[in-house]
Amino acid sequence: MKLHCIRLAIVSLLLAAPISICAQTTLAAEPFRLAEDDGYRGIWYMNQPTKDEYAYKYSGGMATYPQQHLPIAIYAPEVKKTFFVYGGSPAGERRVLEMVSYFDHPTKTFPRPRILLDKKTSDAHENPTLSIDAAGHLWIFSNGHGAARPAFIHRSTKPYSIDEFELVADQNFSYSQPWYLPESGFFFLHTRYHQGERRLFWMTSADGLDWSKPAPLAQIAKGHYQASWTDGRRVATAFDYHPNPGGLNARTNLYYLETSDQGKTWTNAAGEAVQVPLTEIKNPALVRDYLAEKQLVYLKQLHFDGDGRPVILYETSGGYAPGPKNDPRVWRLTRWTGKRWETNDVTRSDHNYDYGSLYLEADGAWRLIAPTEPGAQPFGTGGDMVMWTSRDQGHTWQKQKQLTRDTERNHSFAQQPRGAQPDFYALWADGNARRPSESSLYFTDREGTHVWRMPTKMTEATAKGEVAW
Repeated sequence: MKLHCIRLAIVSLLLAAPISICAQTTLAAEPFRLAEDDGYRGIWYMNQPTKDEYAYKYSGGMATYPQQHLPIAIYAPEVKKTFFVYGGSPAGERRVLEMVSYFDHPTKTFPRPRILLDKKTSDAHENPTLSIDAAGHLWIFSNGHGAARPAFIHRSTKPYSIDEFELVADQNFSYSQPWYLPESGFFFLHTRYHQGERRLFWMTSADGLDWSKPAPLAQIAKGHYQASWTDGRRVATAFDYHPNPGGLNARTNLYYLETSDQGKTWTNAAGEAVQVPLTEIKNPALVRDYLAEKQLVYLKQLHFDGDGRPVILYETSGGYAPGPKNDPRVWRLTRWTGKRWETNDVTRSDHNYDYGSLYLEADGAWRLIAPTEPGAQPFGTGGDMVMWTSRDQGHTWQKQKQLTRDTERNHSFAQQPRGAQPDFYALWADGNARRPSESSLYFTDREGTHVWRMPTKMTEATAKGEVAW
């Protein structure tokens, strides 16, 4: 990774003055201890005012936003902790703080969350993502949003510790999806902006310090959003494309690619080699032509079933603006059968940016945790969280239980920890979808027995979650 000399602003709330770093392959930044916060508060964020009763294209509690950032939580069996990152905010303010913490499974407690850095913005697109290497070091990827915004990579100085970090790289990247593969190191999918286009790239690194040059994956029309996942050595991505004209508000089509050799070769689900970067709308990676069906595509997640075949979760709708005029908004699963792509409907919800997590469990059960009930602000981002289950590989679904209800704020962006454990199965945040509000963070277990609110005000070093429902 060729890095440049920059004048960094405060990279930690503990640093009292700017520092000058002349970056080579590895930045020579001194390790720094992270400041503690006194509770778990999420960032409230809005995007694109609509000047109607719905207020914004999307808005609300965005601590675990967006869907293009993953993973944000990883279970570490060596220490029986689920580490997670999120977008926090100072009390009474709207400013993104890059936060890191963990859930301790034996004691069911949280420590005081740590503040990695202040991003000096209210834009939740700059929320962080997380990776953990074979030695147990935590790697936090702090996103920029757009070509001009700074992005950073930090590494914990000690394994499985959130106390002290060092800055190892600064660059410009957005929508980071860093995957650590034990046999080969990091495979880093991300987005780079070019004249307003969102182009997909990847980089690789054996140690997180020396990185390959960014390699282009897809650059069709105005760009793409993607969702990725891994299966052994395989890294796969599902993505849309943004037409010209229309851009991201006209996002459509469904594509799929995978690689098993760190990006040396890419194939579609049938194993056919695909030349990258993709530049044409019709190409061998195309799964379904939603442009022809006049449907928008809002990606949620990509997973692999018990046979190692890809399963893509997404939502379709008739338009980008909130409100009933663009209904129906249909949650769909498209899965590779080994011979073809097959699509089944899951359920419906009332907003394009409703986001949930899909779990393909070892016993054959498929589970979805998502805000598919309208909630306190109907036709706003999120709603009330619901658990859905399927016993026939996603062909039919049953509403198992509603997890939240009678709330003042919508719940949104239920994220799945990598290696999710039964007692800490999904985490998300709440927020008012019409106007700025406070935002709390929540989690639930695999059976949905309760929803717990993460401690909002801590007077001790650790605390348990409070039962909210």
